This record gives sequence, C-alpha cells and structure tokens, in this order.
Amino acid sequence: MDLAVIPIAISLLAIVTALVAYLRRRPRLPPGPRPRLLVGNLYDIKPVRFRCFAEWAETYGPIISVWFGSMLNVVVSSSELAREVLKDNDQQLADRFRTRSAARFSRDGKDLIWADYGPHYVTVRKVCNLELFAPKRLEGLRPIREDEVTAMVESIFRDCTLPEKGGKSLLVRNYLSGVAFNNITRLAFGKRFVNSEGVVDEQGMEFKAIGANGIKLGAILSLGEYVPWLRWMYPLDEGAIAKHNARRDRLTKAIMAEHTRARSQSGAKQHFVDALLTLQDKYDLSEDTIMGLLWDMITAGMDTTVITVEWAMAELVKNQRVQKKAQEELDRVVGDRIMTEADFPNLPYLNCVVKEAFRLHPPTPLMLPHKASTDVKLGGYDIPKGSIVHVNVWAIGRDPKVWKEPLEFRPERFQEEDVDIKGHDFRVLPFGAGRRVCPGAQLGINLVASMIGHLLHHFSWDLPEGVKPEDVDMTENPGMITFMHTPLQAVATPRLANPGLYKRVPVEM
Repeated sequence: MDLAVIPIAISLLAIVTALVAYLRRRPRLPPGPRPRLLVGNLYDIKPVRFRCFAEWAETYGPIISVWFGSMLNVVVSSSELAREVLKDNDQQLADRFRTRSAARFSRDGKDLIWADYGPHYVTVRKVCNLELFAPKRLEGLRPIREDEVTAMVESIFRDCTLPEKGGKSLLVRNYLSGVAFNNITRLAFGKRFVNSEGVVDEQGMEFKAIGANGIKLGAILSLGEYVPWLRWMYPLDEGAIAKHNARRDRLTKAIMAEHTRARSQSGAKQHFVDALLTLQDKYDLSEDTIMGLLWDMITAGMDTTVITVEWAMAELVKNQRVQKKAQEELDRVVGDRIMTEADFPNLPYLNCVVKEAFRLHPPTPLMLPHKASTDVKLGGYDIPKGSIVHVNVWAIGRDPKVWKEPLEFRPERFQEEDVDIKGHDFRVLPFGAGRRVCPGAQLGINLVASMIGHLLHHFSWDLPEGVKPEDVDMTENPGMITFMHTPLQAVATPRLANPGLYKRVPVEM
C-alpha cells in the first residue's frame, strides 16, 4: 500500500466527518418558497400578505419559511401551531420585531406595543391590566362610550331623513370613524375634538394630522429594513421622524399639562391620561412611556374598531336573514328604548354576530410580529434566535379543518359552541394570546358590540338600488390592518317609531 494514500484518506475522513457534523447542527427550517439572492421572497409576496401566506401554506404546509431579504420570517396558519407560538413557547417568542421607524417612534420600545419582553414590559403591562383596563375603570367610562354611539345614531338619522338624501346610500365608514375617533380621544385624553356636526376643532385637526403623518412615515419600508448591510444605501429620513416626534410630543404634553392643572383644582382622575400621571411615581413611569402608552391606545383602538364594524355591517347587509334575526332579538330585549352595555348579557345572538365578524375579518390578520429571543422548536422545526414569527389569524379563522363552511357568515356557529375570543381559544385570535394579548380586548369587544347593536336596533340596512350581494367588494386593502378595499355604501331606514330615541343626550366627563 502506498503510504501517500494514508494522509489523503485521513483528510477525506475528516472532511466527511465535519460535513456530517455540520448537517446535523444545521437548523431544520420550515419549508417555503425558494428565496432569491439578497432579496429573499420579497418580490414574490403579493400586496395582501396574509392571503399570499395562506396560499403558500396550502402548498408547503401550516408552518412556512419566508425570507424578507436576509431575515427569516416564520408564518404559522393553524390553531395548533398558534398555541405553540402563543402559549407553549410564549416566553421565548415574546420579543417584538421593530422596523427602524417603529424603533424611532417608540423610543426603542419605551411603550407597550413595541417593547421587548422584560422588566419594562412587565411593569407597563401591569399598569394596563390593574389600572387602565380594570373592570371598575371601564365601567366608570361607559357613559362616554354610550354617548358617542348615540351621537353616531343621531348623525345617521339626520342624514338619511333629509329630503335630498332620502333613500340614498351612506358611506358607512364616515360615521364609524367619527364615533371611534371621539371615543378613544375622550377615553385617553378626556377631549372631544369633533362636534355633533362633524366639525373638527384646531387641536383635533393637529391630532389627526399627526396620526396620518405617523402612518405615512411608518409605511415607508425599503430593502435596507431586511438586509442590514445595505442600510447605508437606504437611510431613514431622520429629520422627518424627529420633526414628527417633536410635533406629537408637543401636543401630548400640552394636553397632559391641561389635565395636571385641572386635577390640582378638582382632584378628578378618570381618564387614562389622569390615571397615568397619578401612577407615574408608583410605577416609575418615564414621560416617554406615558406618552407612548397614550398613543398606543390611539393607534390600537381607533382604526381596528372601525374596521371590524364596517366588515360586520357589510356581512349583515349581504345576509338579510342574519340582520333580521339580530333585530328581532334587539326588539324583544331592548324594545322602545336606547340599548346600553348592560343589555349585552341578554343579547346572545348579537354577541355571536360580533364573534363571527372577528373570526372572518380580524383587524390585524397577521398580528404584530413576534421575535425569537432564543432558539426554539415549532411544529418540529428549528426556529433560530432572531427569527420573526407571524401568526396568520385570518387563515386560522377560515381553516376548513376547524370550521364548517368557513367562508359563510353564520353567527349560529357560536351558539352551537361557546368560543372565547380573548386569547383562550386559539381558533379565533383577534386580540392575540399569551404575554402579548391585547389588554384592551374587553373594551374593544364592548365598543364593537355597542356600535353594531345600535346600528341594527335603530335602522334597517340595505344595499343601494341595483347592487346585488355578490357585487359587494369583500377584498382588503394591503397593510398591517385590513380596511375594506372599497368602503361600504348602504341605505339606512329608521325602524323605531319614537323620534326621541334618535337624539343624543350629551355626557360631559
């Protein structure tokens, strides 16, 4: 035997051994579409991402890998895998992925929504659960919610009974946006920026402009977000973001100062801003955290309510059987008076309508992105530390393996089986679950139920003349939240004989 062969054989053996060891150590990632060099799957993703991911799940399975540039994103689309993400591995997946703009807006997670899991998050979460969204405080603020919903009813009644508008369709979203805006600003700041005629005051105009500008800046994403070493080619507009933050802070501090002065005179601390300011020392809350929490409530509570109610009304206009059944219950329980939140326990079918709307049309269909703080296993696959994890709650709510006739709007399914929608049943997750479940879930449910209930009790709703149910555009706008692509137009007809039931009785709080 040639002695020269021995070193070669040893080298080959070492290479094979190293290769086997590498293959054993290499993460076993979920399947998914083949990524391209540098950009990954970014240019393969369709604009409505949750629908695109649901289509890919049909090909690759309920857990898939999607590459945003060099960043691994894992998308799960089944209730079993949602449980693994949000319960079984909750702590390891409780961090938050922040884009560069989200990091700037939140001061690197000084708020609640964009904070990583840790001592700060636990403290702020405790403030929300024990102080801001406690049942006693929500009940104390109930008159505000009911006041704003009756203001919406009055506005619709006025417009649909005008001689020149009689029988004409209304743009439903306009009325929903008004009540949602006033409700959340009154709960958070104790201020009503829009009067009963729909006129926005100067401070309200500034408030709306800041909100719109924040959405505009936050929507600017580039390849630099997902390929870190290319960020020098895609710099953030730091000047625009700094100007926006300064403008937002100036308005928020002015309102906080107003409340501090009022509280020193009356001692009242009913609204969220008052509660946070009085709790500042107890929980060691920074000014950045207080302002961040207030804007979290605005961004999380305003559009999501409008979205859910508009989708529900679209389904109810298309499904007259369901609309009439809900109205029969309202007539039987509420009758010739104004509905209140105290009626909810006696309106089981209305509650089923609300649940069905959240099942079919969750306002944040992919939830907000979670991030793995350590290596973790999901569905038998390896999820490396730093991976971004999404739960496709839109796909889960339409899973034919879980739901009979999943695309049909049939509230009766929730009469047949009681399903919790606040994070305990992983088949319907409009508010998430686990450590990052939305602390304002009950507030959101109450407001959605109140708005739908009043709309159905006071009015009958029909499609415009010549429009068939199948003509209603039930597609979604692209984005993190799911507005209807084409705003709903419908004809409202008053159903109650007493015109006094359409009058708003203002509540000052």
